[in-house]
Amino acid sequence: MRVALFVTCVNDALYPRTGIAVVRLLERLGVDVDFPAGQSCCGQPQYNTGHRHETEPLLRRTATALAGYEYVVTPSGSCAAMIREHYPRIGRKAAAEGRGGELAESAAALAPRVYELTEFLVDVLGVTDVGAYFPHTVTYHPSCHGLRALALGDRPRRLLAAVRGLRLVELPGAEECCGFGGTFAVKNPDVSTAMGADKIASAVATGAEVLCGADNSCLAHLDGLLRRADAPPDAPPGTAHGAAPRTAPRTAPRTLHLAEILAATEEEGPLP
Repeated sequence: MRVALFVTCVNDALYPRTGIAVVRLLERLGVDVDFPAGQSCCGQPQYNTGHRHETEPLLRRTATALAGYEYVVTPSGSCAAMIREHYPRIGRKAAAEGRGGELAESAAALAPRVYELTEFLVDVLGVTDVGAYFPHTVTYHPSCHGLRALALGDRPRRLLAAVRGLRLVELPGAEECCGFGGTFAVKNPDVSTAMGADKIASAVATGAEVLCGADNSCLAHLDGLLRRADAPPDAPPGTAHGAAPRTAPRTAPRTLHLAEILAATEEEGPLP
């Protein structure tokens, strides 16, 4: 089986280890992975800010780059939801405005082939035990897009529960939003920070070593709050700018994408 990896712009620019982990994991499971070089941002930031017309070229570019693959796998519920839910809407609105049906056809051809990583593993490959080994205590944060838009359900937790050496602990208030929400965090920073502070307080209360998620955008938000809350009182100016109350001790969990946990094995260890 050959699939296309849609790595997302966030992972490509800031978290390349997640993309490497996906390739390592899928190849271990016998999947051939291609990385179409023409891919770029899916257009979610533009669309969420109300710039639908400016999103259309990105829809067209993404559909072209990912054409010809039976399956497209992405380590982001957020971007998977953008393509599956919003691309068809963008295409239909373009057609309704009299600009032809090309966008609608491109979206309709792409959307059903896009799978978030845990969906692909459980629903397509039919596996929950991927041969991973990660001897740490982990708590899992389900991001809103995965939880509500894609309805991932217990797929991520089933995968984590099958990892040898891993102890999975429940995250209190797991279904509550972390406060990131893409442009929401920019437009409503105080509300976003308060929501994030609640989430990291819950994560710290579990005693877990790792706060795991399937969307690095949410994990970036939480990691930033954890780092700011852990900044010493005499930190240089700007270190704790906009920080939540200092509720996270220095034993606070580190954040890690689920793909990096699933890619780790006893023989190879975690990613270097």
